[in-house]
Amino acid sequence: MAAPLSHIRVLDLSRILAGPLATQFLADMGAEVIKVERPGSGDDTRGWGPPFAIDPSDDDPGLSAYFMCCNRGKKSVAIDMASPDGQELIRKLATEVDVVVENFKVGGLAKYGLDYKTLKKANPALIYCSITGFGQDGPYAHRAGYDFLLQGMGGLMSITGEPNATTPDGHHVGGPVKVGVAICDEVTGMNACAAILTAIIRRDKTGEGAHIDVALLDSTVAALVNQASTHLVDGSVPERMGNAHPTVAPYNAFQTQDGHIILACGNDGQFQRFCKVAGIEEVADDPRFRTNPSRIRNRDAWMPILEEAFRSKPSAWWIENLESAGVPCGPINRIDQVFTDPQIQHRQMRRELPEPTLGHVAVTANPVRMTDHDTTAPKAPPRLGADTASVLGEILELDTNDLAKLAQKGIISGN
Repeated sequence: MAAPLSHIRVLDLSRILAGPLATQFLADMGAEVIKVERPGSGDDTRGWGPPFAIDPSDDDPGLSAYFMCCNRGKKSVAIDMASPDGQELIRKLATEVDVVVENFKVGGLAKYGLDYKTLKKANPALIYCSITGFGQDGPYAHRAGYDFLLQGMGGLMSITGEPNATTPDGHHVGGPVKVGVAICDEVTGMNACAAILTAIIRRDKTGEGAHIDVALLDSTVAALVNQASTHLVDGSVPERMGNAHPTVAPYNAFQTQDGHIILACGNDGQFQRFCKVAGIEEVADDPRFRTNPSRIRNRDAWMPILEEAFRSKPSAWWIENLESAGVPCGPINRIDQVFTDPQIQHRQMRRELPEPTLGHVAVTANPVRMTDHDTTAPKAPPRLGADTASVLGEILELDTNDLAKLAQKGIISGN
């Protein structure tokens, strides 16, 4: 059976993470994704290492671990976008695709004749997705947007990290902390992908293309979910609470006899069962702690009791007994422990893809499962320009002489 998006061709002009994540998902679902990169250096993330699966050299940027996380399943075409001939090649490719994805500064592609208004004239059904830090309009539209900045500006860092405090000896502790991955880029990439798929469905019904405007700042604010809703409902300002949850308790990380585990009681029944396992049934019967709202109001009263109980036994004991009682809990795994977890191994979240130089490379699999389609593209992240000749030959019908002339001028590179 054909892959779900095998009828879709995508021209990927994006770099770094948000755009490449969106186009990688499309490639996983069977779309032909043509990634246009700068000759010589390619996508910026090719140089974001070490580590490198393939070390860079004087004439090859190599294959960094960062680049590999979001470029599986794509074809790499190295074209000099700054040259008029290179721009013409990309414009011709744009007439042969369904979707263009780009993350240049607002208006940055107009000077190359690669903006939506220009490309739409030759391809009226084109779906054109622009990903920027702040959107196509507004007072910040001209600014460059980076994940770390947006985590701060979008409010995420104000609720991530330990509360401000001062130790008895006068040292300041706590403060805002960014999420350990580029989460603003990730959610923006998912939003872009959802918007592209929505536009494809509409186009299939109406024949109309679309210009999609997705911003990291907007995506970050939307990702505040319940925390934003709390402010909008009652005007309060959520603050950093460490690992605690503002409206569910107990929902926190606790130190055990030999490490830390997570306890996540989503309802009163789970809390009662936890207290029975911990041997503190009187806590569950205390009117101050009997219901979730009462536990939120009296957090300072029950928290020390739970902390003392957890320190009395090792993590493995807690996890075994709490799981048996139906109380949500779990370890805090390091990344290496994640990939040795039996559930992760069963779900095949580590995949190996064939790679011409190395034989194979390991990647994180697509998390979506479908009954009749392997949702992790079988093609490894490409070497720079690996598909230049095949793509330009097959789609634009350039022959060997044409390609040789373009390569001699430095307009294209690769195989």
